[in-house]
Amino acid sequence: MVQVTRKDEREANENIIRRFNRKVLQSGVLAQAKSSQRFAKPISKVERRKKAIIRRERKADKLAKMRLGIR
Repeated sequence: MVQVTRKDEREANENIIRRFNRKVLQSGVLAQAKSSQRFAKPISKVERRKKAIIRRERKADKLAKMRLGIR
């Protein structure tokens, strides 16, 4: 949905930007775009647990290497 904001004869640019921002916020276009950007497909508990285990192992490995001074 396109928001159209027309400039009045003696209106300052800041006022136009403010009116435009208000229209965009009220229309909900920005919120809808952000929510669709964050959408993730639902995954099963088993997959989530496996990924968490892998994440913990990598983190522990990284900490161990850091303590030894190895990259």
